[in-house]
Amino acid sequence: MVTGDVIDRRNDGEADLDHISSRVCFVTNGTPEADAAAAQLRARYGDYPVDTADVVVALGGDGLMLQTLHRVMGVGVPVYGMNFGSVGFMMNTFSEDNLLDRLEAVQRTRIYPLSMQVLDAAGETRTALALNEVSLFRSSYQAAKLQIVVDGETRLEELICDGALLSTPAGSTAYNLSAHGPILPIEAPLLALTPISPFRPRRWRGAILSNRAVVKFITREAVKRPVSAVADNVEFQNVLEVTVFEDRSHGVTLLFDPGTSLEERVLSEQFRY
Repeated sequence: MVTGDVIDRRNDGEADLDHISSRVCFVTNGTPEADAAAAQLRARYGDYPVDTADVVVALGGDGLMLQTLHRVMGVGVPVYGMNFGSVGFMMNTFSEDNLLDRLEAVQRTRIYPLSMQVLDAAGETRTALALNEVSLFRSSYQAAKLQIVVDGETRLEELICDGALLSTPAGSTAYNLSAHGPILPIEAPLLALTPISPFRPRRWRGAILSNRAVVKFITREAVKRPVSAVADNVEFQNVLEVTVFEDRSHGVTLLFDPGTSLEERVLSEQFRY
């Protein structure tokens, strides 16, 4: 995560977009196509370090977008993506022309991460942030056994499964959707709790929770049935307890061309077949 002094930041952590024309930072996913496009853009528009830029332009796919959002979370710089990946759900279309005009016309979406706090088998406490989801996975051939506690009350005594995940609205169209979880509107104050290949109770399909909920996963038979916990791309092994809640002290801003906002994309995703 980038740290250090920053300038022209608003109280909500967003950069002041009045100065976009003078401070743009370009990052890429390292492919030859993205690197070549970035070189052209830098020659045309200049390039600034991320901690002094007013906007980061990310050239790559959704993986790069997620990495970049984590990188700027402590800096308060909004991110505008241009697609050089496969899916590009969070990216805009690429064009070298009129970039500054596009940036002036953007629609913004502010999203907040989940905080994951892990107690592992060695007695260590570890933390990480997740913009998409926090996931628990079985680490051996045996199914995991998880107790699920919501706001201090046990809601599921034992879930036998390959795992479970808690998703933000922004992440609800990602792994959560693949696990047959619900799509949540971006601005909804909700979280999606979704089992991964549940065996018992077989018909439990998860729950929709308030974004104020504190969810704790307790690993049963942890030595016999080891479990790992993942916050986006940060993984911890042999976890005993995992506590998850939305962290409003952090946040990131995504930028989209008019008519293609993240809200619109998530809504449209619900009508795909």
